[in-house]
Amino acid sequence: MSVDCGFLFPFRNPAFERRPWAEVYRRDLDLAIESEALGFDHVWLTEHHFVDDGYSPSLLPIAGAIARATTRIRIGTFVLLLPLHDTVRVAEDAATVDVIADGRLDLGLGLGYRVGEFAGLGRSLRERGARFAEQLPLLRRLLDGETVDLEGRFHQLQGTRIMPPPVQQPLPLWVGARGDKALDRAARLGCHLAGVSAEHRLRYREALARHGRAPDDYQVSQMVLVYCAETRAQAWAEAARPVHHMLSLYRDWAAEAGDDNNDDQATRGIPTPEEMIRNQAGDFFGEPAFIGTPDFVYDGLRALLERSPCTHLVLMGVLPGAPAAGTRRSVELFAREVMPRLKQG
Repeated sequence: MSVDCGFLFPFRNPAFERRPWAEVYRRDLDLAIESEALGFDHVWLTEHHFVDDGYSPSLLPIAGAIARATTRIRIGTFVLLLPLHDTVRVAEDAATVDVIADGRLDLGLGLGYRVGEFAGLGRSLRERGARFAEQLPLLRRLLDGETVDLEGRFHQLQGTRIMPPPVQQPLPLWVGARGDKALDRAARLGCHLAGVSAEHRLRYREALARHGRAPDDYQVSQMVLVYCAETRAQAWAEAARPVHHMLSLYRDWAAEAGDDNNDDQATRGIPTPEEMIRNQAGDFFGEPAFIGTPDFVYDGLRALLERSPCTHLVLMGVLPGAPAAGTRRSVELFAREVMPRLKQG
């Protein structure tokens, strides 16, 4: 049951616990870099735009900073919202990060869904699917070193070839996909699958086989909410308000987009922080929140992996507004008391 483990760093700074921005970035970058010495396999980065708590809008500069300060740990994006970006620039920036990292970048890509992001960046939300469908194979060709001529709906390119190329050939691409067309496209292009349910993983494996690819050669990840402390009461006391903050925003974003499937909390009430502390329970994207002692977190994750196997756990545990000392302790407890047992099987 050995599984790849890595925390996700969103660099958020909510109003209820606001700190100077430079302090937040310095603190979280330090912890991301120290993840290597703690034995983690990955650092994962994520993207949103125009969020009051500063939810990281610039993945790849952060990835470059982490790459320069580490030598082993892999650095992944979970996920870069490709329709919001210029495809050639993404290819150039990703290749540059992979060079700095000497071949340690995993480039995860998604559609995006927030209305304000598309409006604020002058992109059509309605066209995001069509744009992504044109971008993904183009990105693959650019990263593979091709010279590209393209007369497409969204790209008109002549003799485009990026330099320097990425160290990894091929550079691993991951796609957050749910629909049959998106799953088929990911499989056809040899992309790994990011943050999906067991049902989607099964359909993805079927699509890989349909395209003559060996399903076991490809990776699938699952994002889970984790937070460790010496007692469940302490863990929930520190995590409840940050979790409520996250779930409230996800609910509002999904409702605004008219896409309740983006978040299971969108159509039902979110417990107050006080209710979470009292009940010592909560949900996150259709799975339990694994908040408590290291034993509790391990037991929950082991059951999840037995029920719905994946190759990578993306650990949502650097929570917005959680105490810095508590966050560091949680990451260290996971590294010392949870991760070794997960890797032993």
